[in-house]
Amino acid sequence: MESFLESAIEIAHEAGSLLQYYFERRVRFELKGDFDLVTEADRASEKLVVERLKARYPEHGIVAEEGSGHHSPSEFRWYVDPLDGTTNFAHGYPIYNVTLALEKAGELIAGVIFDPTRKELFTCEKGGGAFLNGARIQVSKARSLEESLFSTGFPSRRRHLDVNIHFYHQLAMASHGVRRGGSAAIDLAYVACGRLDGYWEFGLSPWDMAAGQLLVEEAGGMCRDMRGAPHNLKSPHIAVDNGLIHEELMLLFSEIFRGEYRLPMAVIQRA
Repeated sequence: MESFLESAIEIAHEAGSLLQYYFERRVRFELKGDFDLVTEADRASEKLVVERLKARYPEHGIVAEEGSGHHSPSEFRWYVDPLDGTTNFAHGYPIYNVTLALEKAGELIAGVIFDPTRKELFTCEKGGGAFLNGARIQVSKARSLEESLFSTGFPSRRRHLDVNIHFYHQLAMASHGVRRGGSAAIDLAYVACGRLDGYWEFGLSPWDMAAGQLLVEEAGGMCRDMRGAPHNLKSPHIAVDNGLIHEELMLLFSEIFRGEYRLPMAVIQRA
């Protein structure tokens, strides 16, 4: 497994350098569907990653965001997001990354998240711990929602139908605040290293969260769906935290799912 992780690290560094090259030149973007953005950097990074993986592990399956993966009956499957945070990237907002995760027989065994802007490399192996630039990391020690900092995300499409605004409001009122960074993998990595105490989001794809889920678990955190059930890469939503605030967080989520709000939303008053 060590060679798998070493390969993922090497490929992530190479793809990250490619992303930086495109970022400095402010590449144009296209619409993928009605709202989702895609850039030539997404495609170039995915091409590089998939080619490198195929060359090293031709029998492995690959699931990649832009569709250039590789179907295989192998028990090994890679999940690749060549540019997580495309909207940020396209607008020159420097929060984005490349992420790779490896699954064996349905179990995540290795993951890498590389943020080229900050030169931060998050790595993990099943049973081997989680690391940032080679130093072991752990989740935070916050013991209550009111002393915690969270992050979440919102979909780029059908925002007007997204229920997450209700969860955002309640968590923002119950905690130190909620951030919206625009990169699921970085949000997950920040929970793993204690910069955030929790994170939740609806409707992520497997490549968005595979590496981050394993990273949080290896850093001592909890990963469930938002109803408290075991999380998998097909779950409709994800919630991660440091474990210490887990029961309190799940209680609040259950209230919101039932339409019970501790604090009502403000009403706009006419002038």
